[in-house]
Amino acid sequence: MKPYNHFTLEERESLSESLKEGKSIRQIARELGRSPSSVSREIKRNHSKKRNRYNPWHATIEYICRRKKCKRHYKIIANQELMNFIIECLNKFWSPEVIAYKCKEKGFEVSFATIYRAIKLKLLPKITAKKHLRRKGKQKVNRKLNTNTIKPTHTIHDRPEIVETKSRLGDFEGDTVYGAVGKGCIVTLVDRKSKLLVAALAHSRERSTIRKAFSTAFKYMQIDIPIKTITLDMGSEFADFKRIEEDLDATIYFADPHSPWQRGLNENTNDILRFFFPKGTNFHEVTEEELQAVVSLINNRPRKCLGYLSPLEFISAKCCT
Repeated sequence: MKPYNHFTLEERESLSESLKEGKSIRQIARELGRSPSSVSREIKRNHSKKRNRYNPWHATIEYICRRKKCKRHYKIIANQELMNFIIECLNKFWSPEVIAYKCKEKGFEVSFATIYRAIKLKLLPKITAKKHLRRKGKQKVNRKLNTNTIKPTHTIHDRPEIVETKSRLGDFEGDTVYGAVGKGCIVTLVDRKSKLLVAALAHSRERSTIRKAFSTAFKYMQIDIPIKTITLDMGSEFADFKRIEEDLDATIYFADPHSPWQRGLNENTNDILRFFFPKGTNFHEVTEEELQAVVSLINNRPRKCLGYLSPLEFISAKCCT
């Protein structure tokens, strides 16, 4: 189908002259390369009632005025209840895709693209892409791993098949999230099956501090699940891994050097944490209570991969079945 193009000023001038010459609409249409219905519609829309004739300049002004009045209607603005619900979810830092799914549960039909567009156009009060969308303006963090101090007992290739299938709770992926140089970090661990996050502050990269942070993180775990395995990268901060195994009664496996995709879940979760604690954060000024509040927010966030349940809801549902 040939796309429709609006009449240009030159076409309107030619149309006006042809009408003065008494030509038929079909004849004018052939000369302009238009359909007769398009020519007829143009004359009807832009005919000057005051002068009782078709004027090309008057027609062009009428066209411009109609285009300015032509605005897109946004269903979010038209429905205050829907708008309030979306704003409430964005203030919890839920993704538009998750919000769109939850809207359907409440009987609202809205796509995640519509929510993104509403944020971009600033249609939602006090909601901005920079403050409420996770990936807005973010850059990838390049990480250099030191593999010289780790002599792993077990590598990722030694993990049991059940860990690979994510068919049980208790298999964690771990890492650290750094702030400003010399300003501490966060130890993070994520359950592969439920996506549950546990974390704790570490005020340095010293191996004993990191070891203590592992135990602290699991003390703050919001719901009890067993700790069976932990998969880490080859960072030197995990050099005390044998004692960590003893503390947690779990087996630690190490991923291949420079292979973050082997711990993709943990990398993705750390990216979520970076929304709240961006690069350069001074973790010496962050309290454990503040960190755990953010962890709770993430663990109560619905996930598409969990059937739009949050990690805590997912674990509760599994434990009840």
